[in-house]
Amino acid sequence: MDNDYRPFHASPSKPRFMPPPGAVDAHCHVFGPSVNFPYAPNRKYTPCDAPKEKLFALRDFLGFERNVIVQASCHGRDNAALIDALRNAGDLARGVAVVGSDIRGDDLQDMHEAGVRAVRFNFVKRLVDSTPKQVFMDIAARVAKLGWHIVVYFEAPDFEDLIPFLQQLPTIVVVDHMGRPDVSKGVDHADFQRFVTFMAENQNIWTKVTCPERLSLTGPPYGDVIPFAKLLVERFPNRVLWGTDWPHPNMKSHTPDDGLLVDVIPGIAPTLKQQQALLVDNPMRLYWPEKETDDVLS
Repeated sequence: MDNDYRPFHASPSKPRFMPPPGAVDAHCHVFGPSVNFPYAPNRKYTPCDAPKEKLFALRDFLGFERNVIVQASCHGRDNAALIDALRNAGDLARGVAVVGSDIRGDDLQDMHEAGVRAVRFNFVKRLVDSTPKQVFMDIAARVAKLGWHIVVYFEAPDFEDLIPFLQQLPTIVVVDHMGRPDVSKGVDHADFQRFVTFMAENQNIWTKVTCPERLSLTGPPYGDVIPFAKLLVERFPNRVLWGTDWPHPNMKSHTPDDGLLVDVIPGIAPTLKQQQALLVDNPMRLYWPEKETDDVLS
């Protein structure tokens, strides 16, 4: 573990907000344990181990039923820890993998059977080395055949330059953490409104209204971030997702309390209808579509 790395909260508070039955934590990670799943040699940071057992215990403690586990950059393109977590979770988890252009078709199929339903393209320069966009386009064309979607991670200053690329992607595209807006500028600033317009004009674009702990300038209870997430939930109720981002890699300002993060939810999704869509209906439609089919048939 890096000397300045903050481990996840050892004893998060019990949230006051109770998620609806079937709620999904749609953005979280597993790290290691490194003795079984070594971190990538070219990683930009070394976290503390955050194994699947801890994640599943937190899921139950917070009142969620399912997880969407996202491959983090510290494991690079070795998705072994992710696949192990998915296989142990059974039908209670789905995954977002990171792959290279050399990924074999058999490996993609194995990932699909384990529960992977998307790949992640990371454009955050402090976390990953640059990848030519054509490589991403080639990967996107391959995973689209499996019915997967694309998750993209970028920071607000890079968004405008990425728009033409994002518009070419052939699948649903889920933007991590609202595109990481600069909350000091306010929701009406042209930068964030550009993102809102982008979602309005491209019906395949979804977003995660996540990570107030990363975006906030004021800290808990993250009141300066709530207006951004609330606006997106109101405007695009059927294209938003929520997650804890546990175990909160590379947090510098403070160690987030996951119970307090859950208690942000009614601030960004005040109505029961919004909460149901955000926490249950949307992630189930995207990651467990076969469940919706089963429900209709039954």
